Amino acid sequence: MSGRKKVNKNLIWAVISLILAVLTIRVVLKQSNDLTPAALYLLLKDSDKVFLGLAFAASLLFIWFEGTAIRSIIKRAGIRKGPLSGLLYSASDIYFSAITPSSTGGQPASAFFMIRSGISAGITTAALVLNLMMYTLSIIVLGIISVIITPKAFIDFGTASKVLIIAGFTIMVILAAVFLLLLKKENLIFIPASKLITFLSGRKLIRNKEHLLMKLEKIRHDYKECSDLISGHKGVLVTAFIWNLLQRTSQILVPMLVFAALGGDRSLMPTVFSKQCLITIGYNFVPIPGAMGVSDYLMIDGFNSIMDRASAFSVELISRGMTFYVCVLLSGIITLIGYFAGRKKGR
Repeated sequence: MSGRKKVNKNLIWAVISLILAVLTIRVVLKQSNDLTPAALYLLLKDSDKVFLGLAFAASLLFIWFEGTAIRSIIKRAGIRKGPLSGLLYSASDIYFSAITPSSTGGQPASAFFMIRSGISAGITTAALVLNLMMYTLSIIVLGIISVIITPKAFIDFGTASKVLIIAGFTIMVILAAVFLLLLKKENLIFIPASKLITFLSGRKLIRNKEHLLMKLEKIRHDYKECSDLISGHKGVLVTAFIWNLLQRTSQILVPMLVFAALGGDRSLMPTVFSKQCLITIGYNFVPIPGAMGVSDYLMIDGFNSIMDRASAFSVELISRGMTFYVCVLLSGIITLIGYFAGRKKGR
């Protein structure tokens, strides 16, 4: 795909995501009856600013922790990158994950900036596969922890939500196993890639077959070398998992902190956290940009059983505003700055 086609495709998805965002917010506001932008403003004005500030800080840490996780992985391969580089790798992943179906644009975007900063394609691929595996495992672990904290957290969801949560948990367990297999068996990636190059060359769709195959072999060599380094060092795996666990936890904490900020019963804070863990599992696999609509439905359904309807809508809108809309907007700005700053440096 040419550079112009990629830009056009991303612009189309950005517009679609914006339309979905507007429609989702309008639907939520319409369903909440008395909840208006003015009412939300008054709620925020009268809220506990300490808890609200903690919620906002936690939503921003979501971006920071992912970058730190990636840096911890590539460090084992002898590559040291600063915090700002890690922030760019993370922000580009978060932004493009939010505007593409099933988050398909996130990893390629992060890989683009990693390779442009001098990291080989093979090491980049291995690092991102491992990080994605740990990201998935952290959600699974938090789901298990949530049931331990609040055993009845799952039971209170509606039937549709329960189906989404069970399906999400099953898919994530399968994905974690697939990522582990890809990390150990690099041929599952590179043999099909080699066959594809040969096929396209035979159809006269690409040129320089031998050059491409040699380049692919170099990527495979770097990938295996990085994979072996990581697999043989448990400390890297543990560190990457901890950073990913912190990343997911920081985001999941936001609704709990917003609930407390709005005057909710603080004895119910662990229950709100447990509910949000299961909600996150339920919407993570949905093939809609940012899981917009589905995540909102799950949050309102989950919170309705532990707070009144008006509070459920308020917590959902404010939390989602912090963890998704603000986070994605900030990630987009960081990505844009990083892109043009890199081009200027390249020149």
